[in-house]
Amino acid sequence: MSAVVGSTFDRTIYEFDDCLVDPGRFELRRGGAVEHVEPQVFDVLVHLIRHRERVVTKTELLDTVWGDRFVSESALASRLKSARRAVGDDGAAQRVIRTVFGRGYQFVADVAEHPPAGARTAAPAPLLAAPVALEPVAVPQQTIRFCTAADGARIAYAAMGSGPVLVKAANWLTHLDHDHETFVWRHWLTGLADGRTLLRYDERGCGMSDWDVESFEFDDWVDDLELVVDAAGLDRFPLLGVSQGAAVAVAFAARHPDRVSRLILCGGYGRGRALRATTEEERREAALDLEVARVGWGRDDPSFRQVFTSMFLPDGTREQWEEFNDLQRRTTSAQNAVRFLETFAEIDVTGLAPRVQCPTLVLHSRGDRRVPLAAARDLASLIPDCRFVSLPSRNHIVMDEPAWPIFLDEIDRFLTERP
Repeated sequence: MSAVVGSTFDRTIYEFDDCLVDPGRFELRRGGAVEHVEPQVFDVLVHLIRHRERVVTKTELLDTVWGDRFVSESALASRLKSARRAVGDDGAAQRVIRTVFGRGYQFVADVAEHPPAGARTAAPAPLLAAPVALEPVAVPQQTIRFCTAADGARIAYAAMGSGPVLVKAANWLTHLDHDHETFVWRHWLTGLADGRTLLRYDERGCGMSDWDVESFEFDDWVDDLELVVDAAGLDRFPLLGVSQGAAVAVAFAARHPDRVSRLILCGGYGRGRALRATTEEERREAALDLEVARVGWGRDDPSFRQVFTSMFLPDGTREQWEEFNDLQRRTTSAQNAVRFLETFAEIDVTGLAPRVQCPTLVLHSRGDRRVPLAAARDLASLIPDCRFVSLPSRNHIVMDEPAWPIFLDEIDRFLTERP
């Protein structure tokens, strides 16, 4: 497992020039706006700031950020270049990060340190062990850890709450350290961690997990789920999959029937958008989905991302749409957004679904504009022991709306009923 630079319990905020670096939130702001940097770039920057009183050698940076993984010095040079660009520096000016030839690098900008508002001094709670204290805002405090996949991709996972475990397979547009701040996921965290321990993770290419990964296939996501539950020491557990995470959960349950006690799928589908398309219009819509992401995801103009927002949350307010647009940019890069959508479009677990042996609950919004109700119904029909529930909503991600208490009640009943 590679070393971890950032920690959710070291919450010192560093300020220099027009930049703020918050290691506890894994966030860099420049001129008041969030700068989107890859995790390794952020780790390099934080390590240099924390050790700015001296020159940091290349070997130290490689060992700290990449651990026992072998990477070339060119990889480090690439991350340094990206870190400089993110803070408004470059190799010529070197106002912020100075290269000391033959030795390493030193952070040379003047830095002010600030404690975060409401900083806590308590030690971190053990993962999946004793109950953890609640934050003042009633969102359960979480413990974030990292594990490393066979190909070197670092996966971030977190546990919150106490009681019986519920594992949530990763899905697109999450960030472990920001989810509790957003209207999109806050109610999910408080609701699912009420009376239980919720274990979730950011998938590769997203959130706090590594963004710069070579392999980005569906099987990688299934392997990463296995990696996380093994790292957390779980043997048998109920599993929740949302959106494309539902397909990952189905594949895992089929691969490991002895490990999944109950399966919950929400907003899921058995076949991706490109494979579901049966008419020329549907095929053109699937192709347009990818083209919009390729052209517009990384632009400051949110109109391109609004295409996705309006499909995910057709009943959202203007403020919610703006926040969801920001969430899209914060959680992944433009390049990865396209890679995600390309893989989503080709998902097919229809051959695996009949092999699921555990009781299964499928929930789906009746008016879902991203994944039609028929796609969820088709998936449910393939799973032998499956109950299907439609929800009174048009949102792909169930919001804090009338459908939400129904969603929670169905899950609570399903997880507590006798086999």
